This record gives sequence, C-alpha cells and structure tokens, in this order.
Amino acid sequence: MRLRFLVYTQLIVFALLVLSCVTAYDPDEVSIPPALIVEGMITNQPGPYMVKLTRTADYSYKSLNLLETGATVTISDNLGNQEILKELSTGGTYQTSVGGIQGIAGRIYKVSIKTRNGEQYESASEVLKAAPAIGQIYSEYRYDSQASNNGTANGWDIYIDTKDPETTGDFYRWEWTHYEFTDVCKTIATSGQNALIGLPCCSQCWNITRCNTNCINIMSDVNINGNTISRQLIERVPYDASTRYYVEINQQLLSEGIYNFFKTAKQQVQNTGGLFDAAPGSIGGNIHSTSNASLKAYGYFGAVGESVGYLLVDRSKAIGAPVSTSDPVLLNSLAACVVCENSQYRTPIQPRWWHF
Repeated sequence: MRLRFLVYTQLIVFALLVLSCVTAYDPDEVSIPPALIVEGMITNQPGPYMVKLTRTADYSYKSLNLLETGATVTISDNLGNQEILKELSTGGTYQTSVGGIQGIAGRIYKVSIKTRNGEQYESASEVLKAAPAIGQIYSEYRYDSQASNNGTANGWDIYIDTKDPETTGDFYRWEWTHYEFTDVCKTIATSGQNALIGLPCCSQCWNITRCNTNCINIMSDVNINGNTISRQLIERVPYDASTRYYVEINQQLLSEGIYNFFKTAKQQVQNTGGLFDAAPGSIGGNIHSTSNASLKAYGYFGAVGESVGYLLVDRSKAIGAPVSTSDPVLLNSLAACVVCENSQYRTPIQPRWWHF
C-alpha cells in the first residue's frame, strides 16, 4: 500500500547506491531526452508493495512525465524468491499481490524491469535491515491565529520520540499515511447539481492520503548519535472534520547512499514542486540499464526496514466549525456498486489498528 510513491511513497537501510551507472540531469539543458524513472521499495512490513514507472517528457514543452505502461516488473531476493507485479488499471503503477513476496531483514532485494519496447533495467541490490522501534507518537493542539480560515487555524502537530542506536552513520526518514473510511468509490458530476453524485462501494473501503509534495522528512544522527530523538515533527493534522483522525507513522533507517539521494531530491522538490517534475535536477539513483548502457535512468528501488505505529487524534474540541476542502457528495445508495480497488489512493484492506 505504499510506494514508498509511494513516490508520492513510499521506506530503509541499503547497500551503497550505484550512482556511476546513472547520468544526472544537466540543469542548463532546455530539452531532456526520454528516460525511465523508477520509484518503489519493498519493506519488512506487510505488502502489497508498489513500483511506479514514468518517462521524462520533453522539458521544452513543460509537460508532465508520461506513464510507462505494459512493462514487466519483477522483485526478487538473494534466495531465489521473486514475484512479477501486476499493473494497476490507472497505468504505470505495478503492485505485488496480497500475501505475495515479503521483505525480510537480512535478505538482499532488487527490481528488474523489461519495458514494452524491450529495454531492460535493474536496480542495485539492497540489503534490508531492521529499523529501531518508535518510542512514542503523540499530538499537540496548536491554534494559528494568522491562518486564512478556521480549518487551517486549528491543527494538531504530530511528533515522535525514538532512540538512536549506538552505531554511527544512521540515517532516518519518516512518512505518514492517513486512512479514512468511505462508502463512496466513484463520483460523477451531473448538470444542475451543486454536489457530486457518489456511487457506493461494493465492500468496506478506505481512502488513503499521503503527503506528496515538500514532505521528504529525513535526518542524520551525526549530531545525536546514540541519544534520543525527541519531538521529531511528522505532520500537522488539519481541521477538515470533527471526527477522529487515524494516521500511521513509518520510521525508516536509511543507508548513507539513499539518504543522500533523498537529500538531493528534497532540494529538487523545494525548487520545482515535485520529486520528478518534467525537468528533474541531478537526483540520480540506483537504477541502470542492462540492455543498453547509453540509456538514461533515474529514481530508486530500495529494501526498507521500517518500524510502524499509529495515532488517533481527537478533533472534537477545536475552536469553531471545521472547514472541508472536498466537494460535497450525495450518495446514491440505489446505484450499482463500484469495486474498492487496492491502490495507492484507496484500499479494501482494513488498516491494522482500525478499531472504530
């Protein structure tokens, strides 16, 4: 359920990245030739896992990256286990099956890709190592009187505390995933209506929200080695409803190579607004072509050690009324139901700590 976009997503102790096999973008180029971009990972948490494939578009047209469809994507380990991922209906995103290949600490993983036109790519092999446990997750209410509306004025800052191991050279990344139950699996617009018409789900379903821009949250232990990491900010919860807010926190332990990758990517996001915009900067990665050394490739595939926790945020005692940013939806309960597809945005799989 995570890219981890994930991109957007989604995270890791790795072997050193094979950066020498990747040609970085020249920021002075006006036009960039098409190149494959890979985003994905396998973790020691339950899957499914996703790999997203896109192609860089010609920067001179300022267009979005193009989805790379029809590829064969395989995740394998050093013991001979492997799985061919299934492409989702949205295209360009490939996913393992529920109960499929599982990341295990101590094993070595890589991804192999064969595109529709026969190009072949492979990631550097990555060792999956366990991440330290999260100490505690907590929230603090904070009211911002300078905010533009009541929905953003009220907010809950989520923090974690964790203990850094005594070993030197530890690098961290944190991600969050918000799950919200929904009984609407498709919306349609109709003339004369001020609201969208919602079609019901055929089963239980949860919408998934992740932070997709300006959200690369990383840290090195160079200044705190062996000590407690306190009040590490993870997310600010908005006041778009008065219901409880369910969020899962992923703590990842990175190698120095992948830490530097995300550090460069963070700078790219701050400059352009997306990890891989139409003209990404010198992000590099650990992907290379095995069929043609002249082919460019960008991005990463990693084996990720994660520790995961959750928090329920009580939003019932905020000031004033919540402000929703979503369009109103009228559920047509008599319409034919729509399947809740398991994707990076929605899932029929109940979140592991969901109990309300």
